[in-house]
Amino acid sequence: MRKQFLFIEQSVLVIALCILHCVELSAVEPTQWDSIPEDNPFWLQEVTITGTPKVFVNQVIEKTPEQIRVDNIGQNLPYLLNNTPGLVTTSDDGLGIGYTYFHIRGTDHSRINMTLNDVPLNDPESQTVFWVNMTDMGSNLSGIKIQRGVGASVSGSSAFGASLNMNGFYDLKQLREQPIRAEVSFTGGMYNTFRESVQLYAKKGNWHFGGRVSKVNSDGYIDRAFSDLFSYKGEVGWQSPVQANGAKTSVTLIALGGKEKTYMAWYGVDEATMNANRRFNPAGLMSYTTSQGEEATIAYPDQTDNYTQHHAQLHIRHTFNRHWSLRAIAHYTYGTGFYEMADYGAYTDTTGWSGITRDGLTNHTAGAQMQAQYLNDKWSAVFGVVGQYYICDHWGTLSRMNTYRGRGSKWDANIYAKFSQFLLQRAQERLTLYEDVQYRLVDHLMTGDIDYTWAGNTFTIHPTYHFFNPKAGLEYFNHGHQLTASFAMANREPTRANFIDAVLNGRENPRPEMLLDYELGYNYSFTKEQTGASGVYGSVGANLYFMQYKDQLVATGQVDVNNYAILANIANSYRTGIELQYTFHFTKWLSFEGNLVWSRNRWKVSSSKWNNLSFSPDWTTYNALNFHVAGFTGIINNHVVSSQYLTNDEEAYARLNAYTVTNLNLSYILPIKKTNAPQIELRCLINNLFDSKYCSNGGSADGYTWYFPQAGINVHAGFAVRW
Repeated sequence: MRKQFLFIEQSVLVIALCILHCVELSAVEPTQWDSIPEDNPFWLQEVTITGTPKVFVNQVIEKTPEQIRVDNIGQNLPYLLNNTPGLVTTSDDGLGIGYTYFHIRGTDHSRINMTLNDVPLNDPESQTVFWVNMTDMGSNLSGIKIQRGVGASVSGSSAFGASLNMNGFYDLKQLREQPIRAEVSFTGGMYNTFRESVQLYAKKGNWHFGGRVSKVNSDGYIDRAFSDLFSYKGEVGWQSPVQANGAKTSVTLIALGGKEKTYMAWYGVDEATMNANRRFNPAGLMSYTTSQGEEATIAYPDQTDNYTQHHAQLHIRHTFNRHWSLRAIAHYTYGTGFYEMADYGAYTDTTGWSGITRDGLTNHTAGAQMQAQYLNDKWSAVFGVVGQYYICDHWGTLSRMNTYRGRGSKWDANIYAKFSQFLLQRAQERLTLYEDVQYRLVDHLMTGDIDYTWAGNTFTIHPTYHFFNPKAGLEYFNHGHQLTASFAMANREPTRANFIDAVLNGRENPRPEMLLDYELGYNYSFTKEQTGASGVYGSVGANLYFMQYKDQLVATGQVDVNNYAILANIANSYRTGIELQYTFHFTKWLSFEGNLVWSRNRWKVSSSKWNNLSFSPDWTTYNALNFHVAGFTGIINNHVVSSQYLTNDEEAYARLNAYTVTNLNLSYILPIKKTNAPQIELRCLINNLFDSKYCSNGGSADGYTWYFPQAGINVHAGFAVRW
């Protein structure tokens, strides 16, 4: 009972802060727009990702287009985020080309809020992003922000471990400097991995337009785990001239999508099989007796996943003056696909294949957002409303019966208000208060056949949730020293798979999760001017976090028929740790950056016992040495992940060993001096330089443990030509 009161008390405290601040704001005299300095942190930029407020900067990692490009050989986006503290990535195919997943602070990807231009990418039912549907996503982006913890109010599902906010608008500054820009790039590497990409963007007057197409193919490190991926992006936009009072309007239409076909590599292998053959893939393999009475094995060639997805976004923004702006977004996503598999015993050399199962779905998501922002040189306020509707038809043709059908529909809407104010601002010293209040409504209707084997036994589940998510924070800055403190509450609904698993196993419906996130950070930046021409400059920082959960849904180590992790509510659990980050520039051509994370991730088994949470390593670290001179760049980075359990019961046989992976990235821009000549860049990436034999994912159930081996050393090389 006391815990329930604790949640209420903290909520009331944040509400009181927000009300008090609103009273303060009403007493502030607005300043003239021309008195606002150009470097005011509240001033609206040409393109803004609103999901990450400045007050939580100590929890944020940013990546520029150049940083994204340097690692991009066609791997899915999580592999381009390797400098994020507490990040653990894995892939089914072992290379990061096929199905790819990641954890931050031990929280899986289905509870990480991911947006593109503030439009949610998480599938409303599974609450994850399938990166194979949008291969070469890194080529779309002009910036990425990864915020650990709860973060600010955004569209889509709540962030329980982090927020991944991606800027997919083309950088218009580049087009102002060069009205036509084009790029052709190619990368080829081991396991028949190839990436081809063509981009073209142009600006004429107030208009800009362009697009990209990419093709990525790979055989995969795991046997038969091939990927055949295609993606595209198109963008057209118009911007009005800026008026004397700062007024301007912009309209941008973006379309992107892709098509994928991947061979299944969902099942992993046991330790004995892995030791005998790390590349073994049991998916689709059939043992049978030939017509001559001999034992043989064959693989079903169409044991594949197939999906097509298209996104459309319309962004309209009007700045009335240097105080007021209004932004509207409309978006639509269409997806359809299926996977196909053969039952064991479904092949003979006389009759061929039989007993084929095909499971599929078709979905539509449509939504709209409206946001108004007011700012001056003392404070800013943002008010927004977000809504989207999702509908999905699930279907299947089963090998030993007719068909099953199901449907899901989901309304997701929220309203929010955010406030930022300088409580103190003088010279190099400032104190900023940040407040954020969100109300979110979720209505999810699920109907259909009860599972994938017993058509005719139907279910209807219709949960509705009302979530209140307050947040507040302070930032103090003085001569390079920055101190931040924040509190946030988040609530999150279960996924469709969570409900289906409960129905199949006769359990009560899963409960929504609640999280209280406390953060305290310090960062010190020391500039070249401070240290002198020959001194080292950079930054060092530390962030402490304590994340207290009520009814957290955690992975049990088991998976369902679609290989989704089976989750179960745990009444009392927490995640806490310290994140150290550092960057040192020794000279203009040599730098070093990295992070070190120590954490404890526990759940309460009994009054006197706390167990480790699954998939939550105690230690992770990342370090990178960057050498760059005369067009040549060499980066060697190292990622270490400590051991982690695959279940929540701390069974010694159900754990992943610690591992270390080192990558070497080399590039060289040819010194071509001819006027109007293209820029030619040569690239070589050596992943897992020291050929570490490691596994980054697995599972365990009923005493059986399986692992997902990742590729040893693999080399990729290519070029990019830019005009």
